[in-house]
Amino acid sequence: MFTHAFAADPYPAYAWLREHAPVHRTVLPSGVEAWLVTRYADARETLADPRLSKNPLHHSEAAHGKGKVGIPGERSANLMTHLLNIDPPDHTRLRRLVSTAFTPRRVAAFEPRVRELADRLIDGFAGRGRADLIHEFAFPLPIYAICDMLGVPAEDQDDFRDWAGMMIRHGGGPRGGVGRAVKRMRAYLADLIHRKRGDLGDDLISGLIRASDHGEHLTENEAAAMAFILLFAGFETTVNLIGNGTYALLRNPGQRRLLQDALAAGDTGLLRTAVEELLRYDGPVELATWRFATEPLTIGGQRIGTGEPVLVVLAAADRDPDRFGDPDTLDLTRRDNPHLGYGHGIHYCLGAPLARLEGRTALSSLLGRLPDLRLAADPAELRWRGGLIMRGLRGLPVEFEPVPR
Repeated sequence: MFTHAFAADPYPAYAWLREHAPVHRTVLPSGVEAWLVTRYADARETLADPRLSKNPLHHSEAAHGKGKVGIPGERSANLMTHLLNIDPPDHTRLRRLVSTAFTPRRVAAFEPRVRELADRLIDGFAGRGRADLIHEFAFPLPIYAICDMLGVPAEDQDDFRDWAGMMIRHGGGPRGGVGRAVKRMRAYLADLIHRKRGDLGDDLISGLIRASDHGEHLTENEAAAMAFILLFAGFETTVNLIGNGTYALLRNPGQRRLLQDALAAGDTGLLRTAVEELLRYDGPVELATWRFATEPLTIGGQRIGTGEPVLVVLAAADRDPDRFGDPDTLDLTRRDNPHLGYGHGIHYCLGAPLARLEGRTALSSLLGRLPDLRLAADPAELRWRGGLIMRGLRGLPVEFEPVPR
């Protein structure tokens, strides 16, 4: 497991685990031992089990201190107090406060801006007849979108793009590059929050500063950590949703034509079910983020000891034939689709509505403006990014009939 060959198609191995070792202890590439949960029913229960903590301090200090769990650099950059690392009651308080700023209305109002960004990016390569959809579309779109939503000035957004690029390279960049990028982002966010306190606007960081409930407010560290995790967790999941989703459509031409015909007819209903199916079929998050047993417990018949890490394999659970009919087939019309692509329980992804909006907008713009889009590489030549949690392509070369401006 976790080799380059495995990354290209992990689903046969996950099918074997579901059948023969549904809760399996393994040694990860980092050297940390963890339990992998692969069946849907076990996964759903595990994601909502209060005996499993999100706080890395419940794991051994040695592994945590060496950055082997969690996001590299977040601890030294004082960015630990975000929703992926805390439990109730702190999680309940922070999520309630952040929800007052990150509202469904704010996300819905952002749709025209996302479409404008998508069209601008497509304009940049439409006349060439070829592009790398990861580097030229799927990666910059959510970066610029979340920067706009946070209130990062336009002149600073390319810095965020550089830092984000370093963060998702995982092992592909210079040694220590992820940690340095996290620290630079932390310093920038601290300065931006300080500036916005004196000039509040209608952006998300201003909303985080204003956020209050029964006299409670976010501290500056909490606001910086939340802005950081909204960016970090939000952009890479959307990069992978757009990249993996487009790739799946290109590999399944009948389903792609079905969606294109619906969009051409003005039917956006299929687009919504299509995004949900793409999240299930080859979603952006392969394994849910770390959990640690706070007491001995049993999952799927396996005894888990106190402090042991547990990783729910969303990619395996979402192809469980005990829950999904014909799970290895892409079916954009699938209605009974309670996938776990954005988690389950109190840690369900807060940014899921924004990611879905960006995914729908990106796919509709691509398929509408480049109707003859086709893969420009042998699928066997494509490479997937290393890393434990996320699943995404390093590049996606495509061709199409050039579109004059």
